[in-house]
Amino acid sequence: MTRRALVKPFSIIESTLREGEQFVNAFFTTEQKVRIAGMLDEFGVEYLELTSPMASPKSREDCTTIANLGLKAKVLTHTRCHIDDARVAVSTGVDGVDVVIGTSSQLRRFSHGRTIDQIIATAREVIPFLKDSGVEVRFSTEDSLRSTAEDLFRVYEAVDEMGVDRVGVADTVGVGSPREIFELVSELRRRVRADIEFHGHNDSGCAVANAFCALEAGATHIDTTVLGIGERNGITSLGGLIARLAVVDPDSVRKYKLPLLRELDQTIAELVGIDVPFNNYITGFCAFTHKAGIHAKAVLNDPSTYEALNPGDFGLTRYVHIAHRLTGWNAVRGRAEQLGLEISDEQIKVITDRIKALADIQPVTLEQIDGMLHSEHVQSDAAVTTARSSFQA
Repeated sequence: MTRRALVKPFSIIESTLREGEQFVNAFFTTEQKVRIAGMLDEFGVEYLELTSPMASPKSREDCTTIANLGLKAKVLTHTRCHIDDARVAVSTGVDGVDVVIGTSSQLRRFSHGRTIDQIIATAREVIPFLKDSGVEVRFSTEDSLRSTAEDLFRVYEAVDEMGVDRVGVADTVGVGSPREIFELVSELRRRVRADIEFHGHNDSGCAVANAFCALEAGATHIDTTVLGIGERNGITSLGGLIARLAVVDPDSVRKYKLPLLRELDQTIAELVGIDVPFNNYITGFCAFTHKAGIHAKAVLNDPSTYEALNPGDFGLTRYVHIAHRLTGWNAVRGRAEQLGLEISDEQIKVITDRIKALADIQPVTLEQIDGMLHSEHVQSDAAVTTARSSFQA
């Protein structure tokens, strides 16, 4: 099946400095926040979203500091739908304010206690103020997937008429499926003129798929965090979204500085005290590692046989693992060539059998295999030298 581009131009709203702060191990200092903001800006994300300045005095200071760094990315902050929050947000100097309020029956009952009519009335107070202040305005419904369609579209159509720049769909507890997201965003695209932002949590493992389906359906902005960190299981991973898009439409992600992704993942992992998962998109230690003999042979001949992504695009290299019982002689020969050793195919096959036999009884290291190859190479050289001496005599 030939893949084709399915998404229109989009922007990433990188929320490591907002949603990511809600990760259980995240305690970013101002200096760390500035460092993260700089790295994400260099990577090329279009927006940075920061914790609400109403969260704490330090949050307000940090918001002001980052908003005035002179970054290429637009700096946003996230606030409740409340005029006091809006005023403080504008005072920090941010480029945009992301307003949010819950619309599900659960949040309307147990959180803010407002009806849909009251939500719209509050929006009519907050949105005109923000627009008059000259900032970009997004209005998002929290817990969108557990809200009724009637309530959602009443709110979205009302704020669209008020002139918001974006409306936001938030799968706040990660219950949405790709089909549900596609259908919701498609219908929303038919109803509003504003851009559409998607924020998806990963509680049931669909965050990246849901974000991609939102783009297919007409969303224009996707929220991400580095390594997907955030509340509970986090949200759409920056690397995961990049990986998905790079498979379908490599040109769509060339605007980003892809080799920085590894440093971003490692930096955030270190700051929040976790390891980069072994199977992490693109940057996990085994993401481009090949082990099975039949796979290794094909990859050595043409990497695309078992790689949907090119590691070179991300400043990475593939690795063919040969120190195990599943190894094949083509992979062993590839290692000999890496080491610059001339060994015949017959000898390589003998070494491969020795590796398999040894691996059946104990773990084998690459150093042991290299030793076998060097030893065989020395013996081959010695045999050639002896043969030449006999001939000359």
